[in-house]
Amino acid sequence: MPVTKTAKRALRSSKKKGQINSKVLSTLEIAIRAAKKSPTAKNTQKVISLTDRAAKSKVIHKNKADRIKKAFSKKMPVVKK
Repeated sequence: MPVTKTAKRALRSSKKKGQINSKVLSTLEIAIRAAKKSPTAKNTQKVISLTDRAAKSKVIHKNKADRIKKAFSKKMPVVKK
């Protein structure tokens, strides 16, 4: 257990950040599963958006985000005009 006042504050802060990070990661994983199950343009765009957000807040590494986005952009259906 933390002893000093600043250590207690840091523990509270890291717990809050951990909860937020796990929420972001779980929503990303759910979106990835949904997009793999039915690869529509809407699902793919959602995965790419959530991946960018997770990388921006450093929940996942930017290279991992690029790998995820590349894989889903390959699977994205071609829209004919």
